[in-house]
Amino acid sequence: MNDNVKIKRALISCWDKSDLTLLCKPLVENGIEIISSGGTAGFLREKGLEVTDVETVTGFKEILGGRVKTLHPAIHAALLAKRIPEHLKQLDEGGIEPIDLLVVNLYPFLEMSLQDKSLAEMLEYIDIGGPAMLRAAAKNYEFVTTLHHPGQYKDFVNIWKQNDFQVPKKIREKEIKNRNC
Repeated sequence: MNDNVKIKRALISCWDKSDLTLLCKPLVENGIEIISSGGTAGFLREKGLEVTDVETVTGFKEILGGRVKTLHPAIHAALLAKRIPEHLKQLDEGGIEPIDLLVVNLYPFLEMSLQDKSLAEMLEYIDIGGPAMLRAAAKNYEFVTTLHHPGQYKDFVNIWKQNDFQVPKKIREKEIKNRNC
């Protein structure tokens, strides 16, 4: 059995956009759909990359000043679905396509809490959607690759290219074993 996973769709939502084009450009060049929202989608578009908005995937606009974007069954089912007939049938019935790569780094709550910010300002740096997506993807590591830090992008792209544009299981397991979920 081949334990490598071919990436067809990626959801990318990053506070820290360092080296994001290093990762996203080869993905787009290889026909991978990038789903994104807000600042990350705008950043990628400014770099000339094609992006599908999260609201196009969910059919639901961002609300509450951006607090609710990715907290939606169309996102979480796409991350959590095992590639087994029962799950794939349910996705199909819901018009949902699987997500194979999740790239998320979280709002910098700790760093902001050390600055001279009011409690109200600090609360806006508590990330809800990011951790939920990271954990969903980690739970489904057999089928979904997670990246959480710009320092991972270069190695990921090299390994992905060396493996015929697929991701080996050992790479997907690494996030779990390092407890980065």
